[in-house]
Amino acid sequence: MESLFFNTPNQRYKISETKVDISNGIFFYDISKKKVQNIKLKNLDRMIMMVVVKQGIVRIENHTENKKYTLKENSVTIYGSSRQDFTLHVNAEVFILFIADFFLKRYLSFESHEPIDFLYDKIQKEIILEEINQQPVDALSLYLIEKIIDTKGEKSMRSIRCMYRVMEFITHRFSLLDMIDDKIDEEEITIASRAKSHLLSSFTKPPTIEALAHLCATNESKLKKVFKKVYKSTIYTYIQQLRLEEANLLLREELMTIGEVAKRVGYKHQGHFSKLFFETYGVYPKDLLKR
Repeated sequence: MESLFFNTPNQRYKISETKVDISNGIFFYDISKKKVQNIKLKNLDRMIMMVVVKQGIVRIENHTENKKYTLKENSVTIYGSSRQDFTLHVNAEVFILFIADFFLKRYLSFESHEPIDFLYDKIQKEIILEEINQQPVDALSLYLIEKIIDTKGEKSMRSIRCMYRVMEFITHRFSLLDMIDDKIDEEEITIASRAKSHLLSSFTKPPTIEALAHLCATNESKLKKVFKKVYKSTIYTYIQQLRLEEANLLLREELMTIGEVAKRVGYKHQGHFSKLFFETYGVYPKDLLKR
């Protein structure tokens, strides 16, 4: 077996059909639904694979363990692997990001509750393919992926620009990982995870607490209590976090007015949005646009 990462020590930003090499330790595939493709991986690499299915279906065939997986549209799945012998059958519009363990190692904090440390430790074990997390696609992830792909059109410093955008995407998706206390029981985790999935896909127009409780097959009081216990955050604070993360990126692009950004992420009143933004980031949206 060979390696996807170590055979190219001087790897730089390079486009080859649907594959884009960003730098040593990280690359991605950008595949449209019109192009059916099979990606065969038989390598010796410790890596994280993030599969974002926008439309269509991706099937994964694990040859070593004789297992098959089907990933449906509007999903983001994170896999860990320490050596590969599997094929991705892609008939979808999909974005697949590969991250080597030595890339993750640069950012270890040596804290067990940190997502990067958790993922790095996972792939130090002997695993062919292990699903670590699956959640619905959210608007912020799609926006970040679009910016990553758009780097192809940049005339200068494409590798740096692309790496910066990929790091934003990684930071966002890793922050959504469920780092849950072992003392929390399975029923509570199930309720909280369902609520989180619903909010992630509809945070600009979230359901009421009553409607969300119904979707999670529980009552309002228990939902609020369990969500805070599992995620150390209220439902309202979690929605606000998702909204402001997207707003922060939109403002930095300087393509929309403050009012347009506020409405885009779910706030009716620009003043309220600006106040929350300042409380979170320590700067007002208008000052960010002046930079």
